[in-house]
Amino acid sequence: MEQQFKIIIASADHQDFARIICDEMESSAKARGTGIAKRSPDYIKSKMQEGKAVIAFTEDGIWAGFCYIETWSHGEYVANSGLIVAPPFRKSGLARLIKKKIFELSRKEYPEAKIFGLTTGLAVMKINSELGYEPVTYSELTQDEAFWAGCKSCVNYEILMSKERKICMCTAMLYDPKDHYEPEETTQDFKKHSKLYERFMRLKQWSLLKPLLRKEPHGNGGAKSRSLFHYFFNS
Repeated sequence: MEQQFKIIIASADHQDFARIICDEMESSAKARGTGIAKRSPDYIKSKMQEGKAVIAFTEDGIWAGFCYIETWSHGEYVANSGLIVAPPFRKSGLARLIKKKIFELSRKEYPEAKIFGLTTGLAVMKINSELGYEPVTYSELTQDEAFWAGCKSCVNYEILMSKERKICMCTAMLYDPKDHYEPEETTQDFKKHSKLYERFMRLKQWSLLKPLLRKEPHGNGGAKSRSLFHYFFNS
């Protein structure tokens, strides 16, 4: 039987889940080999208290997922951040449901704001496309220093800064309420070009990693380089 979920706007009643949410965010980032801006349980609690987060449970009341809203540039930009799904419920379609719910909440609370995200995952790109997001350059995102400071905990921060915040491992995506395509159009575009997007992401990531590989000691740099080449071009 397909698992059913209840996704609701989080409140102060859900503060006891803040620690497990933070721990799962950190664990997931380490497993992927990428980084996300680290958040404390107190920060997650504040989002719950403000009604700027959604939380998912199974029908039995087991915590299953979470996501929250952040605002930048005095509310001109909104980011749906910290998307996390508990390990037992991954690949169940829950991430898509959570993204849809937090997107709807963002549109309700900030109808004029541009909603954006950064991701290294093709699956997240697909979900964003279904909501009407489009791939954009980093220059089209908020330039709020507080947002970019959040990238300091990411393992790719050195790459981001070496490229003057113009490019990094993540793909930037944006929903602009004043100038956007309908979700059906962006979804069809993603389906048509998904292989091209994937290829482009791998090429971009490989080109960004090469300068770092040159810094590796000769003893293991070659092996690491061959391993990464295999991953980006044969997987």
